[in-house]
Amino acid sequence: MRIALATCEELPEWEVDDRPLHEAIRSHQIDFDQPCWSDSAVDWTAYDCCLIRTTWDYAHRRAEFVTWAEETAGLTRLLNPINTIRWNTCKSYLRDLENAGIPIIPTHWLESGERFDLKGILDDHGWQRGFIKPRIGATARGTFRFDPNDKSLIEAEHHLSTLLETEAVLVQPYLSSVEHAGERSAIFIDGVLTHAVEKIPAPGDYRVQDDFGAIDRPCRLGADELKLVEHVMCTLQANPSWTGEQNAPPLYARVDFLKHDEIPLVNEVELVEPSLFFRHCPRSAEALADSLIARLRS
Repeated sequence: MRIALATCEELPEWEVDDRPLHEAIRSHQIDFDQPCWSDSAVDWTAYDCCLIRTTWDYAHRRAEFVTWAEETAGLTRLLNPINTIRWNTCKSYLRDLENAGIPIIPTHWLESGERFDLKGILDDHGWQRGFIKPRIGATARGTFRFDPNDKSLIEAEHHLSTLLETEAVLVQPYLSSVEHAGERSAIFIDGVLTHAVEKIPAPGDYRVQDDFGAIDRPCRLGADELKLVEHVMCTLQANPSWTGEQNAPPLYARVDFLKHDEIPLVNEVELVEPSLFFRHCPRSAEALADSLIARLRS
């Protein structure tokens, strides 16, 4: 058996979080490579499976990435499957989750080229501060927080106008709790919650990625948080058209959420290339290797 762990062209040197997964795969006496998804010279038929891991440069060329995934899915087994790639690489999936009863951060949806009244959007929704993010994005790309009562509104209008020239955008309330409580992530392997992590931004920042100086650490979820993330997983499994999985959960998943007035709200559900924070729970890497190999052998 030979496995491809798909990566990107310029993986940061500091990225070591998948090392426990590498060790777990090696413990099964299985070979793996880390080919770049966009390398046209890769022969994907040489692999029994392509596990998408660190393809972190897809956000600025999603169409190319989806095309690659569709082609690769015809050459080897792709995990998570192609339906997942199509559905989860654009944040419109949040609409599906909300319609299915999942509490997400309230969102005003703007299409590419659409005209807007940014202050009016906040007034209509009763939001005190606002937050802008592209519908396709990663690592806080294109995000912007603003206050409608100061000069940041003008900056936000310009920023939003620039984004809308080429892409669709989400406008949401800015949840200031992120600055002190951070964002929490629940990691699931084969439908089982293995661990949770809280990500705390640098002082004064809202970005929870370590690229921007944030820290992350293990945490224990409260009853309301557990109820939310388990609800998400049950909803995913009940909708195979989203995930491409029949009668099975996604092989791996990460549910990100923030709290507003002490109520947890889904921020993202990451099913394509999330960091799974194996460094905080090496046994989850072992669980992923075990589940992957079991699926391949079945």
